[in-house]
Amino acid sequence: MYLYTMATKNHNLSDYDTNSVPDATGMKIGIVVAEWNENITASLLEGAKETLVKHGVKPSDIPIMTVPGSFELIYGASQMLKKKVDAVIAIGCVIRGDTPHDRYICQGTTYGLAHLNATQEKPVIYGLITTLDMQQAEDRAGGAMGNKGDECAITAIKMVDFKRKMEL
Repeated sequence: MYLYTMATKNHNLSDYDTNSVPDATGMKIGIVVAEWNENITASLLEGAKETLVKHGVKPSDIPIMTVPGSFELIYGASQMLKKKVDAVIAIGCVIRGDTPHDRYICQGTTYGLAHLNATQEKPVIYGLITTLDMQQAEDRAGGAMGNKGDECAITAIKMVDFKRKMEL
């Protein structure tokens, strides 16, 4: 028997100390979003955009591109990194189905995005939610658990700030 624990069980994804977020004025944050499970990814995208703007990123400095599914986030993020952006947020949603397909997509996407994050000069933010059912996805896309898009936006701002401090 496996015991599954939810990382967000006792933490709302949209709760954070606004004083801990650096000023994002002048930052350019690209977002690559999967079309698959669009009812979820659209909410995650909106959360990310709203949070970036709230902390100083101009809407015109948030280029957004779509890809068909979560696995394609790897290629999409790799191409977005070639543009004049300070970081890339990759947003997707994989919900367990009747076959093990979800495991392959999650594993491949995770490894691909991690590889980009470790080998490129700009941060790649992991915004792939992986859930057992639609309700869990809805809970993390603006529902009871907050919005993972908010968390991704804050992470992007903090990582760009980190990179800038390392360049001093």
